[in-house]
Amino acid sequence: MVTLLQTVVNYTLFYKGMNMVPGALGAVIVGSQPLVTTLVAAVIQKDDRLTKQKMFTIILGLAGVILISAGRQAFDFGTGIEILGVVLIFVANISTSLSNVLVSMKSKGMNPLVLSSASLFMGGGFIFLLSLPVEGIQHNQFPSEYWIALLWLSFMAAAAFSIWYKLLQRPGVKVSELNMWKFIIPVAGAILSWILVPGENPEWITVAGMFIITISLILLYRNTKDNIQEWNIE
Repeated sequence: MVTLLQTVVNYTLFYKGMNMVPGALGAVIVGSQPLVTTLVAAVIQKDDRLTKQKMFTIILGLAGVILISAGRQAFDFGTGIEILGVVLIFVANISTSLSNVLVSMKSKGMNPLVLSSASLFMGGGFIFLLSLPVEGIQHNQFPSEYWIALLWLSFMAAAAFSIWYKLLQRPGVKVSELNMWKFIIPVAGAILSWILVPGENPEWITVAGMFIITISLILLYRNTKDNIQEWNIE
């Protein structure tokens, strides 16, 4: 189920959807995943309730994502293909959320390295076979930089998923609260683009979005820490 939801459905719909929408709009839809995960977890898991603190953090986080995206690219929305792209990305978010809840509930005691490698290997193989009748076999000669980047990104994906699954398996960790930290992804992306991409410079609207996201995560951390302390006292 993790292979199907996290790898096959998520990646297939995500990349298809991102090819149909502007980058800024796609970033905002992807940034809504903590909201989607919170709602999915609240429906499935009785101990992961939707609280005012979570909704406040989500609202601030989404506002920050919108500001960062607006600072990098103008929004463009309205054509039929773009609406379809938004739907595909949103369904990919739901699929990822279901996968996270499944890992949290059903994978206790399972080695996260095995879970990560097996889901990526089997899911990647299925997507490759699925792509053959659609795109055919590619005979392009790629430069060495392509293979180096591919190996590096493959390693990073495997390592990140292993750590993520380990965190989901930890006692007391709520799926919704852990996914709130995904708001830090656009912050890291913007900072790395300023460092690595020529012509990318900080803009006040992007910095404002980063500040809002930082505040939302600090508030979430303080609220989570207080809840843990109260639980330990009880």
